[in-house]
Amino acid sequence: MTDTNPLTTAFDIQRSAIEQTHQLTHETLEAQKTAVHAMADGLETLEQVSEQSANLSQEAAHAYLDAIEQSVPEADLDDLRALVDDGFENAEEIQAESWSAIHEATDEGVTSFETAADNYGEFVDSSFDTFLSAHEQVEENAEEFEEIDVSAD
Repeated sequence: MTDTNPLTTAFDIQRSAIEQTHQLTHETLEAQKTAVHAMADGLETLEQVSEQSANLSQEAAHAYLDAIEQSVPEADLDDLRALVDDGFENAEEIQAESWSAIHEATDEGVTSFETAADNYGEFVDSSFDTFLSAHEQVEENAEEFEEIDVSAD
């Protein structure tokens, strides 16, 4: 039968909880990094959907003008068609500039987040190391005190 010291058991449980919290903190940081990258990657899809929507709108405008021309053969809609195309072209340029700015800001944000997360991870490691060292010292002191207390009896 093994003689289990309740004080040692308590310190082992505390150390285990501390180490699990440390690991969970790093897993949480990695999950946040993954989420940030997924959001940034989602912008690519959103941009593609936006471009497809603009193309469909332009095609719908052309189809509408075609339908009018078929219904009213004497209508000359070439100037209107050119105006529609110019409008979509201008919107496309503005949209491209906007997406460029969004991507640039997102890239900067992702980089800043990763740097902050990495710095926080290093801080967490350092803090947990310091705490575990202090925890070990308290455990050693408690064991020494217990030995002194036991031998005094």
